[in-house]
Amino acid sequence: MYHFLMLFNQVSPFNNLWMFGKMNFPLFNPDRFQGRGKKQNYFEGWYFKIVNAPGNAAFAVIPGIAIDKQGNGHAFIQILDGKARVAFYHKFDLNQFSASKDRFAIQIGNNFFSEDSMILDGLELSGELQFTNKVKWPSHWYSPGIMGPFSFVPFMECYHGIVSMGHILQGSLKYNGVHIDFDKGKGYTEKDWGRSFPSAYVWMQSNHFENQEGMRFKLSVARIPWVTGEFTGFIAGLYDGQKLIRFTTYNRCSLRYLSFKDKEVWVGIDHPSYLLRVRAMKDSGTLLASPIHGFMSGRIEESMTSSITVELYNRSNQLLLQTTGIHAGLEIAGKTELIIKDQS
Repeated sequence: MYHFLMLFNQVSPFNNLWMFGKMNFPLFNPDRFQGRGKKQNYFEGWYFKIVNAPGNAAFAVIPGIAIDKQGNGHAFIQILDGKARVAFYHKFDLNQFSASKDRFAIQIGNNFFSEDSMILDGLELSGELQFTNKVKWPSHWYSPGIMGPFSFVPFMECYHGIVSMGHILQGSLKYNGVHIDFDKGKGYTEKDWGRSFPSAYVWMQSNHFENQEGMRFKLSVARIPWVTGEFTGFIAGLYDGQKLIRFTTYNRCSLRYLSFKDKEVWVGIDHPSYLLRVRAMKDSGTLLASPIHGFMSGRIEESMTSSITVELYNRSNQLLLQTTGIHAGLEIAGKTELIIKDQS
């Protein structure tokens, strides 16, 4: 099926429809606002990770909206100081939220967020950052973004998108009045939307790998509700500075193992051409608000000071890459026994 889709994509007249959809429909542009017309049981949020060049300042800035089952809603901006391990949650009236129809650009009060920039005003963080040299996740008519064909399934509990696997920062911010220079720092942007976060998941990300300046890495494994019950889905991307290797449920990869021990996470994924082996070490984290049935009433703990060791092998078991990333984001949430898979 995968090879058929690739061949069909090269010769299909649907390419013209794809370009039309790319211009006009949010479905084919997952980074854009997806929630137009949503009145209840809905959330949507973007996650901006920013780390300055020296690595002594690391923040996550999370703007979004949340609407509960009764239709009560608000916009929000959540700020995580990953070094001090404190978080701040700011609520705004929904009428203070606006979103562009033809690109990813949202405004909450005097704060602005897009694929290329972020402007913060009147919060613990204030100032403006620009994002350059972005690494995008490939998108096709049959696979619009990181969700792949699951993007077309209308009843998913949570959808996921990658705005940029990694980029370079320009600009500065004030944090509680203290100036922080972010020039030549590194950033990462993703998003989620739907009803609730998965009942169990692990998520990790880093752009700071030893001896691998251009490397970007993201991995998540989650329990996914489905028509016939539930299944464990996974998405990982390894950008080595030149190419992006994708490890997903839908591109003929398999989850070899997933285990937790104390503060360690072990993940193995087999790709048709590669073997991915990951060990993450979780550092202390900070509680963040998370969505449950549209409202931000849940709590998850995120660390921004964890580490991720990545090993990449070919199918002959020859080591191609071994490196450790720092300033890593890491979340382990929910009933993790639902996603544990013993090595086989």
